[in-house]
Amino acid sequence: MYRGKVRDVYTLADGRMILLASDRISAFDVVLPRGIPHKGQVLSQLSWHMLNATAHIAPNWAVAMPDPQMIIGHRCDPVKVEMVVRGYLSGHAWRQYSAGHRVLCGAPMPEGLRESDAFPQPIITPSTKADAGHDEDITPDEILRRGLCTPGEWETMCRYALGLFAKGQALANERGLILVDTKYEFGRKDGRILLIDEIHTPDSSRYFYRDGYEERQANGERQKQLSKEFVREWLIANHFMGKEGQAVPTMDDAFVQSVSDRYIELFERITGQRFRSAPAGDAESRVQRALEAYLG
Repeated sequence: MYRGKVRDVYTLADGRMILLASDRISAFDVVLPRGIPHKGQVLSQLSWHMLNATAHIAPNWAVAMPDPQMIIGHRCDPVKVEMVVRGYLSGHAWRQYSAGHRVLCGAPMPEGLRESDAFPQPIITPSTKADAGHDEDITPDEILRRGLCTPGEWETMCRYALGLFAKGQALANERGLILVDTKYEFGRKDGRILLIDEIHTPDSSRYFYRDGYEERQANGERQKQLSKEFVREWLIANHFMGKEGQAVPTMDDAFVQSVSDRYIELFERITGQRFRSAPAGDAESRVQRALEAYLG
């Protein structure tokens, strides 16, 4: 069993893996003191929905979802590279761009762009998958030089990542959203590259509201986001960025509920389905019963 910042991962003797999404929430590599109601269910159900919707584009690890917080699938050997795909100049890319850089992780960024402008076509800006601490930007040449994957695996991951991003953008567009950027992780199993982890969730992706996007860009206004970014912005506004000596600001009931509402809104927006939470009560016992019924 491995306990991550927000998920618990169990490996079975037969090679299957259980990924249990908790209600914990992290930002700046720090687990915040209060959990977010329904967050684990939203992440698992949204990821399951997206993994099924994109399985024809890239084979993935997922096999079953016996409980709203749990996905069971194939254990893979992770490729220690995160495939970050960016369709718009936002977040880390904008910070690099505004500092004068026009190449990010080997990918050129054209002159004359403003924050939140679309790139002519999506770019891939990979990062290393660190075992601890922050991930780091890396170029494709450095990835191959360090032997993190083979040239064939790199080409496959690029093809899958761009295909998944295109599908994610199309699905978002149908629901009145813009998929701005996201990250994908891949693993090896039996000589194949499989998509692993979650995809197109508010924790792994940035979304804009499509309605009013053009007007806000024309007026030089900030774009309205539907992602975990607003939690980071709230922390920054309250003088916390995960640095030594900084205290996590108090998360009152109203703020915690607002975060939960955002997660549920994104689930309903993307899937077109009404979010239905699991029965209230002992979540651990519920998950254990569901797992035993599935494995039994």
